[in-house]
Amino acid sequence: MFWFWEGICFLPTFLVIWSSSTFIVSYLIALFEHDVDVIFPYISDTGAEPPESCVFGLMTVITAFAGTATMYARYKFVEKLNEKAGGVPPALNQAAFWIGMLSCLGMCFVATFQSIISYKAFPYGCSLALCRMRTGIATIAFLAVFPTVVCAVFVTQTTLHRKTEDEDYVFHLVSAVSEWIVAFSFIFFFFTYIHDFKKFTLKLRTQFVDYS
Repeated sequence: MFWFWEGICFLPTFLVIWSSSTFIVSYLIALFEHDVDVIFPYISDTGAEPPESCVFGLMTVITAFAGTATMYARYKFVEKLNEKAGGVPPALNQAAFWIGMLSCLGMCFVATFQSIISYKAFPYGCSLALCRMRTGIATIAFLAVFPTVVCAVFVTQTTLHRKTEDEDYVFHLVSAVSEWIVAFSFIFFFFTYIHDFKKFTLKLRTQFVDYS
């Protein structure tokens, strides 16, 4: 059996590959159409003009569904793990789940919450090395948010094409690079779920209720 068919680890595997492809494909199309510059445009700029905007929108919707499924599976895994081993407060697991589900901006927060859960579930959920890796990724994503937002404030031009001699070019570059770091930190945080998702499967159970 291939490793990605073990348990349901195909979920985070697909999410990582597809979400990464979302950014890269739209970026390549935007480059081909000469809509953005080669050096670190904003991710949003790579999906600002058609046809890349159509591709970006479609792939992002699929990414959202894959992310929702992955977060739900992770939530159920921690819930079942907690029944057997304890250590993870149910409220913490629920908070991580709902923040991840309800907030797009919460990409760094869901990583932070899930890192805490990893330590609470250790050694049953994952290894100590994986806990530290998740903490590192969450920290990088969290820290990268600040230069993304702060430097964006000083970006005065809204054109898709930038020149190095522009006064705000450095702020644009720092903000754009930080945005890419945040996005891929979020993606690779889900990549760490592959090890966990090999250990379990999800089954749908229906129950007939007679209200007559």
